[in-house]
Amino acid sequence: MSQSPASNERFNILFESVRLGPVVAPNRFYQVPHCTGMGYNLPNTLAAMRGVKAEGGWGVVNTEYCSIHPTSDDMPFPHCSLWDKNDIKRMALITNQVHFHGSLAGVELWHGGMRSSNLNTRKIPIGPVSLPTSNEPFQCQAMDRQDIKNFRQWHRKAARRAKEAGFDIVYVYATHTYLLDQFLDPAVNTRNDEYGGKEENRHRLIREILEETAEEVGSTCAIAVRIAVEDSHTKKGASNSLLQSLAHYCDLFDVTIPNYEIEMGVSRHVNEGALEPAIKHVRELTKKPVVSVGRFTSPETMLSQVRRGILDFVGAARPSIADPFLPNKIRDGNFDDIRECIGCNICYSGDGKSVPIRCTQNPTMGEEWRRGWHPENIPVAQQTSEILVVGGGPAGLEASATLVRRGHRVILAEATSALGGRVKLESTLPGLSEWIRVRDHRTQLLSQHHLASIHLKSLMTVSDIIETGCKHVILATGSKWRTDGRGRNSPAVVDGIGDALVLTPDKLMAGTRADANHYLIYDDDNYYIGSAVAILLAKEAYKVTYVTPDSIVSSWSRYTTEQWAVQAELIDLGVEIVTEQYLLKVQEKSAVLSCIYTDRRTEIPYECLVPVTSREPVDSLWHELNSDSEHYDTILRIGDCRAPGIIAGAIYDGHKAGREFGMLGHSLIPKRDVIEANDLN
Repeated sequence: MSQSPASNERFNILFESVRLGPVVAPNRFYQVPHCTGMGYNLPNTLAAMRGVKAEGGWGVVNTEYCSIHPTSDDMPFPHCSLWDKNDIKRMALITNQVHFHGSLAGVELWHGGMRSSNLNTRKIPIGPVSLPTSNEPFQCQAMDRQDIKNFRQWHRKAARRAKEAGFDIVYVYATHTYLLDQFLDPAVNTRNDEYGGKEENRHRLIREILEETAEEVGSTCAIAVRIAVEDSHTKKGASNSLLQSLAHYCDLFDVTIPNYEIEMGVSRHVNEGALEPAIKHVRELTKKPVVSVGRFTSPETMLSQVRRGILDFVGAARPSIADPFLPNKIRDGNFDDIRECIGCNICYSGDGKSVPIRCTQNPTMGEEWRRGWHPENIPVAQQTSEILVVGGGPAGLEASATLVRRGHRVILAEATSALGGRVKLESTLPGLSEWIRVRDHRTQLLSQHHLASIHLKSLMTVSDIIETGCKHVILATGSKWRTDGRGRNSPAVVDGIGDALVLTPDKLMAGTRADANHYLIYDDDNYYIGSAVAILLAKEAYKVTYVTPDSIVSSWSRYTTEQWAVQAELIDLGVEIVTEQYLLKVQEKSAVLSCIYTDRRTEIPYECLVPVTSREPVDSLWHELNSDSEHYDTILRIGDCRAPGIIAGAIYDGHKAGREFGMLGHSLIPKRDVIEANDLN
C-alpha cells in the first residue's frame, strides 16, 4: 500500500504507520470486524469484498465473527469459522487479498456461549450458567471446569490456525453478550467457583484467554481485545481496573459500549461520533493503541479524534461499506467523491436475513466477486450511445451516473423543480436528513460530467420523447403511495375508503395537511414510513393513532436495529398505538378494525386517514411507449416504477441498468460461490 502523504497535509497524521506489537499498520484507517451475511459458505464473495477495502486504503481489514469450535454455531446467521484445515484454506483467501494491497488482516475469534443455539451443528450450547439460548426453546449447559479447559484449548488452537491462515491481528472477543462477556457480566455469571461471583473471579477467564493467545501467536501477530467499557448508569461493561489489567496482554483495544442500539445506531437517532464520551479515557488509562467506531463520515471528525488523542485508529464498519475507497479519497483530496454512509442500516439487515449485505449508497457491495463489480472502476462501453433517462429519483440518478462513467451521453429529464424523487421527500421526515446524501452524491457527479445534461421541470410525454430522437429510453418514474388501503394483509380495496378524508405519505411529506386534528396512520408496510409520518404529525401537535396488523410498530425495522427506539419515541410523544388489528372498513368519522386472530371488531374515531400500505408504480408512460415501440432500440423501466421497494433496491436496479446497458445477456449471469470438497483437500 502506498504511503504517500495526503494531498492536504492537515490529514497526514491519518496516514502515519502505527506499530501494534510485532506488526505495523500502514495507516490509521481501520475496518473493524463487522458481519457480512457471507461467512464460511461464501468464501470467494467474502474475500473479494475484504480485498476491495484493502485496495481502497483501509490499513487494517478484519473479518466478521469467526467461530472457534462447533459449539459456537450461529446459523442461520452466516459467520466465519476456524475449526479445521479446510477453514484455514478458506480464510487464507481473505488474507491473500488483503495482503496483496499492503494492508493488515485481522480475525475476530468468537464463541457465542448461550447466544449460540447451534441449530446446524446440534452441539449442546454452553455458558457460565444454564440459561435459555437466543430465540430457541432450550437452555445451555452450565460449563464445568473441564468445559472451561476445553474452551481455552479451542481458542488456543483457533489462534494457531489464524496464524497459519496468514492473519496479522488475532482478536479476543469479549463483548456483544457472547461467551467471554457472559463471564464478565455479574447478572449472568452467578457461579460460586473461581470463575464466578466476585469481580476478580469473573475476570479470570478473559485474562487466561488473552495470556494464552499471546503465548500462542503473540510473537508474530498483534493481539486485540474487543470489549465494552463500563456504562456509568447501568454499570455494565469493563471497569477501568479490568482494562488496566488486560493492557499487559494485548497490543490494541477495540472498545465499544454495552448499548448496541447506540453503537450500531441509525442516523435517525444517533449522531456521528456518539461513543466518544464513553471511551475517551481508554487510551490514557491503558497506554495502548485504541480503535473505536462512531459511523465516522466526516474527514474532519476523523482527524479530530486522532489529533485529540481519543483514538489511534479511525474505526469503521458502515462507512467502509458505503465507500471502500474512503481513505484513498481523503489522501488524494477527493472529498466530494466520498459516498457518505447515511446510517440507514440496510447493511445490517442483510445479516439478519442471512444474505450478503447490501448498501444504499454502494450498490456494488456484495457483488465484487459474484458479478465482478468494483465500486470505483466501471468498464467503458465499447460502443457509446445517447440515452434518455426519465425521472431524477434514486434509480434514475444512479443509472445516469453509471452510464456517463461508461462513456454514454445521458439526457436526464425530471418532472419537478428538483432532483431526488422520493429521497427528496423522505429526507424531510424527522431524523432522516442524512438520507439526502443519496441524492447529493449523484447530483455532484452528474453536474460536473460533460456527458450529462439535466433538465428540470420536464414532464415527458411520448411525443416529447420522440422529439428527443433518443433510441434508448430508461424510465425511472417512481411510485406513489396508494389511497385505497390495499397492502400486505388486505389485497382488496378497503371498504368505504373512497368516501373518507385521506392523505398519503407523499402529500404529508410535501407539506399538505388536512382540515383535521386527529390522524389515523394505518401501517401495513411495517418499515419506517408509517412510524416516521406518525412522529412528524405528533411533533406538530396533532392527535395521532397508529394502527398496524403486526404485533409491534415498524416490525421490519428490527433488522435495522431501530425498532425499539422508534416505538419508544411514539410512546413518549403520546401516540396511541393499536397493534394486531387490520383496517376492515372506513366510515366518515370512524374506522372499523378487526382482530387478526379472532375477527373481533372495534370502532375507533379519526378525522383523516393516512394509509401506509403499498405503492402504485407510476408506469403509464412505460405502457404507452411499449404500445408503439418501433421508434426505440431500448425501452427499460427501473426502480420503483418497475417494482416499488426500498431506496437501496432502487439504487441497485439503477446501477445494474447502467452497468449492463448494451451488454450480452449471457455475460450477466452472476457466479455462484461454491467450493467443491476436492478443492480443499
